[in-house]
Amino acid sequence: MTTMERSVVNPATPVARQPSLDDMNLDQFLKISNYEDTVKQLDIYYGIVKRQLLQFQSPITGLFPVLSTDREVGSIRDSVYCAASIWSLYQAYRRIDDDRGKSYELGQSAVKCMRGILECWIKQAHRVEKFKSRQCAINALHCKFHLDTGEEIYSDEKYNHLQIDVVSIYLIFLVQMISSGLQIIYTQDEVAFVQNLVYYVERAYRTPDYGMWERGSKYNDGTPEIHASSIGMAKSALEAINGCNLFGEKGASWSVVYVDIDAHNRNRSIFETMLPRESSSKGVDASLIPTLSFPAFASHEDRLVDLTKNNVIKRLRGKKGFKRFSRDGYLSRLEDKTRRYYTKGEIKDFENFECEWPIFYTYMIIDGVFKNNLEQIEEYQMELRKCMHSDLNGGELK
Repeated sequence: MTTMERSVVNPATPVARQPSLDDMNLDQFLKISNYEDTVKQLDIYYGIVKRQLLQFQSPITGLFPVLSTDREVGSIRDSVYCAASIWSLYQAYRRIDDDRGKSYELGQSAVKCMRGILECWIKQAHRVEKFKSRQCAINALHCKFHLDTGEEIYSDEKYNHLQIDVVSIYLIFLVQMISSGLQIIYTQDEVAFVQNLVYYVERAYRTPDYGMWERGSKYNDGTPEIHASSIGMAKSALEAINGCNLFGEKGASWSVVYVDIDAHNRNRSIFETMLPRESSSKGVDASLIPTLSFPAFASHEDRLVDLTKNNVIKRLRGKKGFKRFSRDGYLSRLEDKTRRYYTKGEIKDFENFECEWPIFYTYMIIDGVFKNNLEQIEEYQMELRKCMHSDLNGGELK
């Protein structure tokens, strides 16, 4: 059979097309273009992190202040979230071949912060020992320290330090950072202290605290109460750290942390029983959003999670953000800034005058990412853009 005859025997037979040199060059070009675009986008985020976070990190303790204008008070909760943001960008830069030292800088900045918190708390190890036998405010670990010295800055009488969610969120991100390869825990003494932090949060289900908003009950009269958000954070922390080797891949059997499974079950059952309420005084609270979604993901009951989230959205969402809870007077124009506590019945004056916080839009965007809900992402991105003010570099307006 000749060549011509073979070509006309069955013209319908598909012939495999060999990739040409032009095709291979195009594929290589697209890979390079996508890679360069990725690096460019990461460098933009790096600039934002440098301007908005790292320039405010204490070079001594590694802590971060709540406000960029504060040069004295370092906040543990805010420091953990700042470290988590820096660590997230570090994770992205690890995929880049030549990051020019940026991944190392970001990773060590996160380590510095997490170790700074650990060192502040280790100075109060005696409080943890007392707290294990008596869960009360005077034995609680502090949540605010001096930004540069790491010393106590507010006494127990001047500030409500008993906030179990702070220790829990620290443990959650500690485990994630160690699992990513960062070395944060160095010695056996530090392993023992982290194990004590686990004991600290295990009794969250029966420990009244001051919650995520640092004020206790809705009435802001200095009374702590059982908070679903605190219990949920503790539950997630216990799940995350159980069986974790604090030395990472280089660890031994004695550097593993363990959790009392009964304590975990009690936290789980009471947490899910309380939902969709936050506490006895708060029927609904925006603090349940980070508890049920990023970063805690405290419940696996989808029906209960959706019920609680929808309740928060329905009752607390406003035009500029979410209210923390109904009749919340914090930073309201009607609030008397000269008094720490409210008088009896004062909270009714704040109804319909509560502040709205755009940060919860970001929580809902992240929640949409995890659920792969593009409609939710776009909805809250649009709402967030209405509230944003920035300079040409995406930085904070002075």
